[in-house]
Formats: sequence, structure tokens, C-alpha cells
Amino acid sequence: MNAPSRPAQPPVFATLGCRLNAYETEAMKELAAAAGLEQAVVVNTCAVTAEAVRKARQEIRRLARENPGAAIIVTGCAAQTEPESFAAMPEVTRVIGNHEKMQASTWKGLAAPDLIGATEKVQVDDIMSVRETAGHLIDGFGRHRAYVQVQNGCDHRCTFCIIPYGRGNSRSVPAGVVVEQINRLVDRGFNEVVLTGVDLTSWGADLPGGPRLGDLVRRILKLTQVPRLRISSIDSIEADPALMEAIATEPRLMPHLHLSLQAGDDLILKRMKRRHLRDDAIRFCEEVRRLRPDIVFGADIIAGFPTETEAMFARSLDLVRACGLTFLHVFPFSPRKGTPAARMPQVAGAEIKERAARLRALGAEVLAAHLAAEVGRVHRVLTEGPRIGRTEGFAEVAFSTDQPEGAILEVRTTAQDGARLLV
Repeated sequence: MNAPSRPAQPPVFATLGCRLNAYETEAMKELAAAAGLEQAVVVNTCAVTAEAVRKARQEIRRLARENPGAAIIVTGCAAQTEPESFAAMPEVTRVIGNHEKMQASTWKGLAAPDLIGATEKVQVDDIMSVRETAGHLIDGFGRHRAYVQVQNGCDHRCTFCIIPYGRGNSRSVPAGVVVEQINRLVDRGFNEVVLTGVDLTSWGADLPGGPRLGDLVRRILKLTQVPRLRISSIDSIEADPALMEAIATEPRLMPHLHLSLQAGDDLILKRMKRRHLRDDAIRFCEEVRRLRPDIVFGADIIAGFPTETEAMFARSLDLVRACGLTFLHVFPFSPRKGTPAARMPQVAGAEIKERAARLRALGAEVLAAHLAAEVGRVHRVLTEGPRIGRTEGFAEVAFSTDQPEGAILEVRTTAQDGARLLV
């Protein structure tokens, strides 16, 4: 007598890394469902640090143990940059690249009955040959705040960064396509849209006429009724005049910018192959604050970049106050094989860890000071859950009673706990 067959299970998805990866996972879910893929595990990996790649392997092994018999499909930036190493893992069934993962034809092939026995284990083409992006548009990734990918890839080659080799060169989504999607999101009830990409301020360089990010922002605000528009991480040295004007004059553009600063010492910035110096970052923050006094800044900062001395690191600490930063994303330096920084003289691991801890402690201090200054003020808060939300400046707010989700509420804060405002 034959054993009863197991009921078909929808694929399990695991996402590591950035918000763009999370966005693309939502696209892959739709593509996989349309193709009829079943009993598979899809791991969307990150390659930003060696630790991120290690965690990807760890996650693959864990998911393989928890899903016996399921096909393990690995994609994302680590799969793009190190396909053969993932293909060599006994748990892995198929490795697909960052471009391939967005193609319907790929998922139809993965859903074929002979996936487990397929001979072509690696489907990873040259990402640098890709010239277009975002045929995939997800209407409403995020429950209450929608993320819209408008750009992918990067034309710059910072010495510590492997991401261009995982994402390819910069590619932009045409403004008309972005506007159409945001109008659909507004019609579905979303009160906030976040523009996202790998190198957002490079948006438009590959489009006819070479429009800039500020042109896109102004067009969105003119042609849609989106109540709140937010910009994700930007490179301050590429901020264009139209963007600065929008920051100064458009109340629907949220007063929160996350900056890719990375360091506060000029020699380290040059060794990183960044395109700005310390004074450029300070001047930018001062100018934006003059245009929009309620602006709130976040920033990425790397601790322990190769050759960084204690004095150089101190200038990164100083930059936090000089720029008036509030939200810090601290990255302990981790060498990525294949990048110039991996061949530079390295800082001792214990020193990197200690410097990262000092940066995080300073980040907690400046956040607490910012929140203390916000207590007692009236804020317009987008609720992300029954008792949680975000102000226009992106501070987290905790409510003492349940609130309607996805709404914009005008509330007066009464206290703060060092991490959140309280109502």
C-alpha cells in the first residue's frame, strides 16, 4: 500500500540584509506563487560583510534541518558574488543571481518537477551587463508604510564595498512608472511611501535627459496625493538643488535623512574612496538644517577601517556632534575578499569591537537627548501597530492604549525611555 503523499507546501522565504532585499523577497513571493513553486526554501542573502555571508550559510543549514526534503534555493548578493561556494554546500539545490531572481522565467524553471535533479545548479549571469531595473513593482510592501524601489546598483567603487559586484551598475525606474505605483498605493490606503534603492541619489543618470532625485521627488509630490513621502539612505555629496528645494518647501517630504557618511577623518575617507570630506558632510548638515530646522539625521559609520588610528577614530566620534546626528548605524569593519580594503593593513579585531561599542554608546546618548527634547511636543505619528508608530522625524512612539493601525494621529508625547517617545 502506498504511503499517503504529503500535502504541497508553499515556499518558505528568509531575508537577510537590507530593506531592498526585503522588498525583492516580496516580489519573489509573487513570482514563485504565479509559477506554482512548492516545498522549497528561498534564502535571499546579504554580502555587505564577511559576517553577513557567514550568517547566510548558518541560516541555510538551519532551514535545511527544519525543512527536510525541501529544495533550498539561494539568491541575493552573496549568491551573486560567491555562487560556487554556495553551490558547494550539500544543503543547496540551486543558486540564482540577483537579476535572475526577478525574472518570471526563472521561477517557472524552479517550479518544474525535476528541480531536485536539475543539472544546472548555478544560474548567475554577469550583473554588470544588466541595463534595466524593476520590471517588478510590489503594491504595498510593508503593512502600513509602503517601500518603492526606484533604483538599483551602484556606479561607485568604495574600497570596502562588495555591493556593486552583487547589484551591478546603477539603473533607474522611470519617473512615470514610480508615480503610477504610488498612486495605486495611495488608492489602497497607504499614508506613507519610502523611496528606496542601493544608491538613491544616482537616480536618473541613466534615463533620457538625466533627471535627478529632486526632480523625481517633486514630480511625485505634484502628481500624487501621498500624505507622507520619505527618502531612505542618500549620499549627501550627490544631493541636487531640486532635492534641497523640496526639503525646504515640501511639508509632505518627511524631515528625516539617513546619510552615507562612513567616517569623520579625511585620510580614512580618501582610503575608502568616498567622494566627500569631513567638512563637506558638516556643511551639508548645516545647510539642510538651515532650510528645514526640524530635520533629523541618521548616518552609517564604520568603526576600525584599515589604518584607522585612535586619533582618526576620534574624528568619527566628533562628527556625530558636528553634524548633529541622531540615529547611528554602526558597522564594525569586516574585510570583504576581493575589495581593496581587504588588502590594507587591518586594525586589530579587539580594537574594532571596542570602537564600535563606543560609537554605539554615543549613538544611544544622542538619541536619548533628541527624544528628551521632543517630550511635550505635538507630533503627527503614523501608527505601525496597535501601540507603536513613527513621528515625521522617524522617532519611535509607544502608545499606552491601542490605536487604529496605518493612521496618522496628532498626539502630544508625555515621556521618553531613551529609545522611544511615550504617549
